[in-house]
Amino acid sequence: MTFSDKYIESLKPGDKINDIREGRGFGIRVLPSGVKTWFFIYRIDGKRRFMNIGHYPSISLKEARKRYRDAYSMFEQGKDPAATAEQERDDRRKAPTVADLAAEYMEKHAKPNKKTWKRDELCLNNDVCPVLGKLKAQDVRKRDVVLLLEGIVNRGAPGQARTVLEVMRRMFTFAVERDILETSPMFGVKPLTKKISKDRVLTPEEIKVLWTGLETASISDEVRRALKLILVTGARPGEVIGMQSAEIAGDWWQIPANRSKNGIVHRVFLTETAKSIIGPAEGYVFPSPRGDKSIDVNAMAYAIRRNLKGYKRQRAARKASDSDVPIMASVPDEKKIDIAPFTPHDLRRTAATMLAEIGYTNEIIDAVLGHKARGVIAVYNRHDYSREKQLALESWERKLDSIINGNAESNVIPISRHMVT
Repeated sequence: MTFSDKYIESLKPGDKINDIREGRGFGIRVLPSGVKTWFFIYRIDGKRRFMNIGHYPSISLKEARKRYRDAYSMFEQGKDPAATAEQERDDRRKAPTVADLAAEYMEKHAKPNKKTWKRDELCLNNDVCPVLGKLKAQDVRKRDVVLLLEGIVNRGAPGQARTVLEVMRRMFTFAVERDILETSPMFGVKPLTKKISKDRVLTPEEIKVLWTGLETASISDEVRRALKLILVTGARPGEVIGMQSAEIAGDWWQIPANRSKNGIVHRVFLTETAKSIIGPAEGYVFPSPRGDKSIDVNAMAYAIRRNLKGYKRQRAARKASDSDVPIMASVPDEKKIDIAPFTPHDLRRTAATMLAEIGYTNEIIDAVLGHKARGVIAVYNRHDYSREKQLALESWERKLDSIINGNAESNVIPISRHMVT
């Protein structure tokens, strides 16, 4: 018998199972319930095997024959097509989802190897997993990634879209390196927007408005002090919020290698202003209200968004239980700080720019900022610049005082553009 679409459609259920064969083990089974199932019956190693190759009409006659031919070809090669199909289904069930892959990436790569692992975790938890988390990682296509990134750009966060792209590319590369996936869907995916040069520097007028505005803004004491300390020391936001009392000895704060961005111990001179901001502390100088840890770097960025008139109100990106960024009511306009938007890192850039305006060379400014020396200088110059860093930050302290309090500019000791001796 040769099946036809009309014949298959005409088959009616009876009182018992009815198997109808076309030939060479291929056929259709009609159950009393009316369900019609395509099958391939064969013997391998002396055992009779029944292989379900789909239900009609979801699987058409044409598709059923194709599946049968594939199974028969495997059978002729001495393989068991039903066992192979069962193994593939089992592998499919066990295949990791994007959420599974994200968790494995965080535990086996990001946390052990990256100082910025918290950034990766936030990107994956807030932007990637809510959209792609339930998909099998092997099913993710380039188009899925592009649509996800477009969604982030469309909500007004092009910078975050670039960060998410970077994190996803690293995660899928990790999956290929660990043989979790054969290929990465990130190949050929490019940033959807151009990277904007980060050149925001606060003017003296903005510095004064910010410094005084922080006192009345709707910001926690920890965040308020951390923002000020970034400006006073020029240190990185992540290094400031992680400050611990054990790292401070007299007038110096020593950032250990495992906390510094470049993996090198960095000593920061603490002016009287810096020490007054730090105050008495045991353990974390900027403790989190959510346990034995420091505040999250995103708490500062979120506090800025909520308290600047230059920012439009934005929805909190995560639940209060998941980070130090609580979901809060909007801040009244009268309490907001009236300057253009900026980021915590812009305060570090502002400090560096002010040092340059006072007259310090790039070499000394790099020492203050903790930049890693390059080339021949890195090999031969072993000077630690402690004296120069102290003089530079004391000069910046006087300049900052003149900006905030209107003290005489003469209190700022100018220096030549040559190295301090």
